[in-house]
Amino acid sequence: MPPSSDIDERFMLWALDLAKRGRALASPNPMVGAVLVRNGQVVGEGFHRYAEKKHAETCALEQAGAAARGSTLFVTLEPCSHQGRTLPCTGQLIEAGVSRVVAAMTDPNPLVAGNGLRSLRTAGVAVETGARESEASKLNEAYCKFIQTRLPFVTLKAGMTLDGKIAQADGRSQWITQEASRQRVQQLRFESDAVLTGIGTVLADNPRLTDRTGLTRRRRLLRVVLDTWLRLSPDSTLVRSPDEGDVVVFCSEQRNTARQRQLEACGVEVVPGAGTEGKVDLAAVLVELGQRDITSVVIEAGPTLNFEALRSGCVDRVLCFVAPTILGGQSPLPLAGGEGFIRLDRSLPLRFASVEHVGDDLLIEAYVVGTKDASN
Repeated sequence: MPPSSDIDERFMLWALDLAKRGRALASPNPMVGAVLVRNGQVVGEGFHRYAEKKHAETCALEQAGAAARGSTLFVTLEPCSHQGRTLPCTGQLIEAGVSRVVAAMTDPNPLVAGNGLRSLRTAGVAVETGARESEASKLNEAYCKFIQTRLPFVTLKAGMTLDGKIAQADGRSQWITQEASRQRVQQLRFESDAVLTGIGTVLADNPRLTDRTGLTRRRRLLRVVLDTWLRLSPDSTLVRSPDEGDVVVFCSEQRNTARQRQLEACGVEVVPGAGTEGKVDLAAVLVELGQRDITSVVIEAGPTLNFEALRSGCVDRVLCFVAPTILGGQSPLPLAGGEGFIRLDRSLPLRFASVEHVGDDLLIEAYVVGTKDASN
């Protein structure tokens, strides 16, 4: 197939749509879609699912069979050239006689990082990159961070009024935003490996923190609670819904050991010691979650934990669902509390990425400056 930007864009969009089918099925691996095209016709396609131990390229090659010879592969991520859980994709492509590979982006995995493309070029395969690169990078922003740092990509999510209030003075926050926004939050949880909150939010709202989309996922949503003194009740909705996701509580060494035994009897995992100065250290928690192959975390918390997450540099992205209402007053709770950043010249800089209507609400997406915004 001769090079053509319009054709490349069209088939790369096809590959991206395939890759999206790997949401909640590919982690901790990237979502990858692959399309094999010969004489303008699709002869094979596939997307990656972690449990099947087959990369998208392998699935496409198996579907194409002999028709793969002389074809062009459109793939959302650079084919791998190393032996991992699967055979190297580059060797399979070369053996199948694929003549051209169009990859949306190179793989940030240090084990790949351009080696796959070099292997293909060395074997005489024509290689091009960059088609729909921003969309491919955005799709796998969690993987891109995790594979380079072993830390999860962290999204701070909040529903708020137009004047920045996330809860009434008594701490209750149900419901500031409308149904359409709440459905979008469910989609966000579906796409994430874990949701994290503080004990204050649990005591105030008694939330379930579950993925209620009904969509298939490879592993259950991990529900994480930061609870220094272990005040989580065995009768809370979180604890009483073990079939809807695992619960892990990070607490201080000085926790209530009797409560720990009660929670563990209910199936809750209690992890003491992840903290300093009498409080749980969020950075240490994220390190532990990364060691468990958690690549993406959504923080749904109150002002204190929100500010600590922002102040500590743990947050990559902020999603604010803004309702068309004003609460006013000094007592209702703001998005971020604590002592604040005090001065404007010391405030946390963000870069707006998108604004969209979600029902009657607005969804504002922003990245912390210093964090790569894949949409740019």
